[in-house]
Amino acid sequence: MLSFFRAYRNFAIVFAIISIIIISIIYNTLNVYQPLPIYQPAMVSTELVDSTIQYQKKYHKIADFSLTNQNGETVTHNNYKDKIYVADFFFTTCQTICPIMTKNMEDIQEEIKNDPEVMLLSHSVTPEIDSVKQLKRYALEKGVIDAKWNMVTGDKKQIYQLARKSYLAVKDNGDGGPFDMIHTENFMLIDKKRQIRGFYDGTNPEEIEQLLKDIKTLKKEYKQ
Repeated sequence: MLSFFRAYRNFAIVFAIISIIIISIIYNTLNVYQPLPIYQPAMVSTELVDSTIQYQKKYHKIADFSLTNQNGETVTHNNYKDKIYVADFFFTTCQTICPIMTKNMEDIQEEIKNDPEVMLLSHSVTPEIDSVKQLKRYALEKGVIDAKWNMVTGDKKQIYQLARKSYLAVKDNGDGGPFDMIHTENFMLIDKKRQIRGFYDGTNPEEIEQLLKDIKTLKKEYKQ
């Protein structure tokens, strides 16, 4: 009888060791680092993409830009060099989705305010209305931290081209007018190489949570 229990004990020890190994393998398999996709124009709804690049399948990046922020300062792509950032399109007089989007941007700002790698960039789609003075008033109202979040205005043609050819983020208004656009609720996650790594519904709290998780995932990419 004693020998039986000894044999059973040895079996239990071996079984426990094997179980631990199997559980570890399963855990590591389920937690393998998965990089975020790199979005190309061909992967996005054609209504959001300029017709000249709708079928582009690789090498897409955010173009150089030069705009003016809420403090009257020139903001260019160089201000975002080696930064991860979240971009969107809005206008200060919008009474529908913009207040929700801006509130969610405020929440993102709160999460990343002490992170030197991450910034925010909001483009006005009505630059003729959103002057520097108007943007400053809006920024103060929304608690914008200047070092983290630029709200920009500028040449409408440039903003339109950025929206349609770079960020793949807004719709043409369909009336044939030059550079008129209908902004969407999209937030875009941009990496340090100026590539789009995610699209999110800026009015949906669950997608904002996912965006914050994806920022952490993207940061891991630079530590690999």
